[in-house]
This record gives sequence, C-alpha cells and structure tokens, in this order.
Amino acid sequence: MKEKEPGEKEQLFELLIHDLTGPLSIASTSTDNLLHKSGRYGPLTEGQKRVIERILRNVRKAQGLLHEMIEVFRSEEGIFNREGLEMTKVLKEALIDALETSDPQVAEKLIPIEDYEEFQQILRAKEIALEMRGRYCHSPFCHDLRKVKQILRNLISNALKYRRKEMRICVQGDRDLVVSIEDDGFGIPSDAQEAVFKRFVRLRDKRCGDVPGYGLGLSGVKSLVEAMGGEITLESKEETGTCFTIRVPPL
Repeated sequence: MKEKEPGEKEQLFELLIHDLTGPLSIASTSTDNLLHKSGRYGPLTEGQKRVIERILRNVRKAQGLLHEMIEVFRSEEGIFNREGLEMTKVLKEALIDALETSDPQVAEKLIPIEDYEEFQQILRAKEIALEMRGRYCHSPFCHDLRKVKQILRNLISNALKYRRKEMRICVQGDRDLVVSIEDDGFGIPSDAQEAVFKRFVRLRDKRCGDVPGYGLGLSGVKSLVEAMGGEITLESKEETGTCFTIRVPPL
C-alpha cells in the first residue's frame, strides 16, 4: 500500500517542530550564557549587555509564538493532555504572562503573591477587575493546561492592548468553564467582527495607535476553543468596548 503523502498542514507542523524549535532553543541558550557566564565568555560592557538582553527577549518572543502555533495545530489534530486545573492559579499565571509585555513592573510585583485578596488589590489599582464564582473557584477544571492558559493569555493581552482605562475578567460555570473578558476600548464595528478571528487579519484604528501583533492571537484562540468542543462569542459596539466570552466543556 502506498504511504499517504503528508498534507500542507502536516508539512508545516513538521517544519515548526523540527526546523525552527532547535535553532531558536540554541539561540536562546547561547544568548543566556553570554549574559550570565562571564567567567567562561568574558565580561560585557553595559552597552553590549543591553543589546544581548534585547536579542534574548526577542528570541523568547519568537519561541512563545512558535509554541502557541504548535498548540493550535496539536488541538486541530485532537491532541490533548488531561489535567486537573486550579483555575485561580491558571488565571494568575495567564495574567502575569500578559502583563509582562504591557506592564512588566506590575507583573513582577504579582509573581510572589499567593494571597488572592492581595493579588486582586494590585489588579484593582491598575483598573483590572477580577471576579470568580461558581464551581471552579474551589474544584479543578479538567483539561489541557497549556491550551487553557494560552486562550486566557491571548484574550487578556488583547483587552490590555485595546482598553482605554478599564478591563474586567469574569470566570464562572458549574459544568462548562465560562470566561468573559471585557475592555472599555473603542469597540469593533459590526461589519468587521467576523474578520477579527481570521489569521493574519488586524483591524486598523487610528484612535488605538500602533498596537503590536501579528493577527494570530484571536484566530488561534478560536481554533483552540472549537477544537476543545467549546465556543467563543463576541459582543461589541463602537465607543462602548468589547467583550469576548468562551465556553469550554471539561475533557
């Protein structure tokens, strides 16, 4: 029997894993060694250190984007790891990851905090409201940690980019996990709301300034959520903000 030729998706998947993961890992490790092993590689000037730190940050950004793309492809192939997720902890990690890009000082302040009320206090000072209710305040949600965290991180990052002042996160659900993330930004016109979920599509709005991104975040979130048997909905009106809501059943 003739072996089936791999399709375009499988070829891209193999390219991502084999041809990009290794070189990026070597670049990250080598750059980190230059920064932290001066005894072996020699001391750096302050200017050299700043340049190498910038290189390392961007290599790690590339690694993060690569890992997110791999998780999307894995989900489309039905590959999931079943774990019991403590949603308070998962949400905290996703928030810190998202804030590391937009507000690294706040992210650093949040990392050591274990008390939930103290954590919320710092968020409130930054106009981020967090509400958790329902079953998953205390009981684990069974699903794939990487995928759930990736979904939350992308939606939170999106709200942080487009809010004018405030954002709100609500986690609830008694069987399915339901998360709503709302910003008070300029909103998305009704005729453009379907387009935001397409790969490489970025809406341009002069009022928002130059917002960084590749147009992959929301398309990846939609692919992940649907592969997990859930759904994502969008409510938005111009000048009143945007709310994304995901519903994901347990695995």
